[in-house]
Amino acid sequence: MPLLLSFAPRSTLSSSSLSLLLRCSCAHLPQRKMASHIVGYPRIGPKRELKFALESFWDGKSSAEDLQHVAADLRCSIWKQMASAGIKYIPSNTFSYYDQVLDTTAMLGAVPERYLFPGGEIEFDTYFSMVRGNASVPAMEMTKWFDTNYHFIVPELGPNTKFSYSSHKAVSEYKEAKALGIDTVPVFIGPVTYLLLSKPAKGVEKSFPLLSLLGNILPIYKEVIAELKAAGASWIQFDEPILVLDLDSHQLAAFSKSYSELKSSFSGLNVLMETYFADVPAEAYKTITSLNGISGYGFDLVRGTNTLDVIKSMGFPSGKYLFAGVVDGRNIWANDLAASINTLQALEAVVGKDKLVVSTSCSLMHTAVDLVNETKLDSEIKSWLAFAAQKVVEVNELAKALAGDKDEAFFSANAAAHASRKSSPRVTNDEVQKAASALKDSNHSRATNVSARLDAQQKKLKLPILPTTTLGSFPQTMELRRVRREYKANKITEEEYVKAIKEEINEVVKLQEELDIDVLVHGEPERNDMVEYFGEQLSGFAFTVNGWVQSYGSRCVKPPIIYGDVSRPKAMTVFWSSMAQNMTSRPMKGMLTGPVTILNWSFVRNDQPRSETCYQIALAIKKEVEDLEAAGVQVIQIDEAALREGLPLRKSEQSVYLDWAVHSFRITNCSVKDTTQIHTHMCYSNFNDIIHSIIDMDADVISIENSRSNEKLLTVFREGVKYGAGIGPGVYDIHSPRIPSTEEITDRINKMLAVLEAKILWVNPDCGLKTRKYAEVKPALTNMVAAAKLLRTQLASAE
Repeated sequence: MPLLLSFAPRSTLSSSSLSLLLRCSCAHLPQRKMASHIVGYPRIGPKRELKFALESFWDGKSSAEDLQHVAADLRCSIWKQMASAGIKYIPSNTFSYYDQVLDTTAMLGAVPERYLFPGGEIEFDTYFSMVRGNASVPAMEMTKWFDTNYHFIVPELGPNTKFSYSSHKAVSEYKEAKALGIDTVPVFIGPVTYLLLSKPAKGVEKSFPLLSLLGNILPIYKEVIAELKAAGASWIQFDEPILVLDLDSHQLAAFSKSYSELKSSFSGLNVLMETYFADVPAEAYKTITSLNGISGYGFDLVRGTNTLDVIKSMGFPSGKYLFAGVVDGRNIWANDLAASINTLQALEAVVGKDKLVVSTSCSLMHTAVDLVNETKLDSEIKSWLAFAAQKVVEVNELAKALAGDKDEAFFSANAAAHASRKSSPRVTNDEVQKAASALKDSNHSRATNVSARLDAQQKKLKLPILPTTTLGSFPQTMELRRVRREYKANKITEEEYVKAIKEEINEVVKLQEELDIDVLVHGEPERNDMVEYFGEQLSGFAFTVNGWVQSYGSRCVKPPIIYGDVSRPKAMTVFWSSMAQNMTSRPMKGMLTGPVTILNWSFVRNDQPRSETCYQIALAIKKEVEDLEAAGVQVIQIDEAALREGLPLRKSEQSVYLDWAVHSFRITNCSVKDTTQIHTHMCYSNFNDIIHSIIDMDADVISIENSRSNEKLLTVFREGVKYGAGIGPGVYDIHSPRIPSTEEITDRINKMLAVLEAKILWVNPDCGLKTRKYAEVKPALTNMVAAAKLLRTQLASAE
């Protein structure tokens, strides 16, 4: 198997690499480069080229070399684009075949023992086994990257972890760019962030001090740095976003220890420490700005709303560079150039003109790739937007303006776009504003407590103990996608479309009945995405054709754009849910996406508080819930997969968010009858710290990720948290093609039964089945139902 992360051998370029360089040569690059910097850039490609290359490789339809060629082409085009725009500090080593944290694990050789890594350079089979599992071992845990919708692979570490320099990707990519005539800034996940985002390996005490491993990993960082220096690197970048959290003194001391030890290897190099996603607290700011050997610091001045005041009040170390993140890396609105210039001038007064660098607030991987590819987007709305490619230009234009080379036409067009957005009548709906505002003075609780509701629901639904269900979607086949695509392009009639979707729903219902699942779903064949589908039917939303953003690996999402006030012109799901319910005598869930998830998985307007937009969405979903109930749907699932990811990173700000987020969910279903069962679902995140808010949502049944995190969720119940509603901790991981056995699922349910009462426990997968294939889904669900039936028998015999 070819090497994974080193496109070329360490000392020379292969013939295939040389041909690539000739094909992707940068013919003309501007000579004058202003003080501009990009933290990171999307790696998926403007039309998801990496996604398709990965999936082709995984399916055995293309070779490793084919995949490497696609990856190298993408890297080349990104570097060329930034160089052509005039960016001075261009990042490298931000490309990944799957995840940048996993790439750090690969660099450190920290492969969990179960993958039988033989040492040497990490290869594709080991790398992809860690994220997808294989026939004999499960994948590593996946969780959200801070408060974004991006998922990273959680390192598993312990005292016996064997570290070794096992991926030379950073050096290879630096050399690859240099051969193109582009000098880049190699980017790393910093050692402290890496360790604090890790978890103890299986069999290691949960209290194991992960920071005790600093002495094991720093020598490898030193090796990489030495190779980069030898290759000619003049700058390197350490991403330490963990600094924006509430760190204790021991954790802050780890920064002093780490960078003091690395300092000797920095000789002859400039070192940038980059932070993002929030303000750096005062103590952390004081700690890092006193470090020796660091040449510059990067701060998020978009989400870090107090950073400017902190810099002004606490000062900035003399002679150091300040990389000012004034261009938003997490949203798609055009930068307010005039406001950014004011911020930059204020910083300039503190640090000096020669030490100020214009930057993005974080990596641009969290935004869409290129607005040029949006040929169908409304022209007025399009003028309000900037994707990653346009943000690169914004950064450089700001840098030029700061240096006295302002492009007046560019700034004038930007000002006109902002004026257009502010005055556009399509943005504001007074009726919606008033209705949402009126919600704030009530908690919208259901009239009856959950225990009484569950009794009423059981009398009506008559479900067995340990009822089985799935979480909404079933596999989306190529044929199904073709039908939706042709209907959207007016190539088939509405009648033909409805007939095709009805047939698909009927097949999904039959399959579930054959499998003997208790509460069914219709499979969502009419839906492209759980947020986009609803956004397309709500006012105040706009949509892209190629506005893809990476969620994890090859999984990309296309967030809708909330540009104005939100309302529901007509029913969105009642037709399909009613149709599905009429196909079976078993309960059929109505499937909705909750307001907080629609908010957090969209590009949200930035001209009003997020809470106000969320209340507007909640009112729209409330109307849909009421219409589903009126149509005879007895079980309604309102997914809040993204509730946890919206939680502010600083503890002092979390209670305000949780109050309006939970309130928004309760608004959606406060008016239903006791006999209507309300489910909700949450995806991969650390939920233990918000379990009381989850309980406060007052859903009748909650399903939640559990299998991939080694039943971490169950610890809150072992520690005494009382939960009286129904709960379905996932019994198998749907993000892996691996099929769990009946015995494995039975063991997982038994662990749940040790801490949860059987009468409230549901049996379900971790998430929806949309991304899986029927060849995986059928046996996995067969084993899941078999496990539930086996345990029902055991529980009955024990009575």
